[in-house]
Amino acid sequence: MEQSVNIALAETSRGKSLLGRLLRMRETGLILIILALFIGMSFASPYFLTWVNIRAMTMAFAVEGIVVVGMTVLLISGGIDLSVGSVTALSGVIAGWLFLQGIDPWVAAAIAIFACTAIGSFMGFFTTRIGLHHFIVSLAVMVIARGICLLATGGRPIGLYTLPPEFKFIGQGTIGPIPVVIILFVVVVIAADFMLRRTTMFRKVFYTGSNEKAAAYSGIRTKKVVFLTTTLCSALCGFAGIIYMARFGSAQPTFGLGMELNVIAAAVIGGASLNGGAGSIFGAILGTVLLSVVSSSLALLDVSVYWQDIIRGSILLAAVTIDHFLNKKRG
Repeated sequence: MEQSVNIALAETSRGKSLLGRLLRMRETGLILIILALFIGMSFASPYFLTWVNIRAMTMAFAVEGIVVVGMTVLLISGGIDLSVGSVTALSGVIAGWLFLQGIDPWVAAAIAIFACTAIGSFMGFFTTRIGLHHFIVSLAVMVIARGICLLATGGRPIGLYTLPPEFKFIGQGTIGPIPVVIILFVVVVIAADFMLRRTTMFRKVFYTGSNEKAAAYSGIRTKKVVFLTTTLCSALCGFAGIIYMARFGSAQPTFGLGMELNVIAAAVIGGASLNGGAGSIFGAILGTVLLSVVSSSLALLDVSVYWQDIIRGSILLAAVTIDHFLNKKRG
């Protein structure tokens, strides 16, 4: 009898411990906030829970979510990239311009993604070999890439009305009721999450971001890790730009203005630390979903776009403040 009671008490203790861990997880808090917003908006607007709005929200954050994945991995390694919006736009402009020159759209897309990957390598070189800070290098690339977009297009969108249907399928098609964009987004998320959790190479990203000097002393080639994460972030920007181009059948030189704010906010809200060494793909995607739900809610409630910017900026400030205090507590 006594043994049965002890077993029951042990199981109860484990249950409470598991519940405590779940409640302390950043992701659990985000899920609860998102659910609360869904419930509140279902009463505030009859259009919020319609399939049309849910599909629009999901499609809206899918392309940006791919960029969030790259930014999250980079933040974990201790870096940051302000050029993501400009590089994403540049990918579409390069592919669109090449297509209009008569190049097969798939080849043009591959060249554009390669060019964006090269941009990431360029930034990685300046941060790891020259010793410049990610912030400065990516700020310069942000301005350069946007300037190239505007110069190549004259500031006007490139209409790609003759894109073949099989290419537009990756941006406009569906498999059953599910848009292909969402499927591609989920594949990227699952692959990145698996690599961060299970592969030796990507586990080194956490060690590098936590303490680069200690990681280097333990034998990790930290410069290589930072170089690869910087390159990966730009490569995913290139991929996202191609999906956007296929979805809308055009290349917008002004696409992605302010994207860096949303992407960094989503990653930090999801638990990625600006000091490096912490973060998860799942958390970052929840941060992306939260921002998308907030944007959709504000639009449905007819809140001014100027107020929307203020609210998004305030959310970012709150997330960074929480991150700061969490880092102080860990320290």
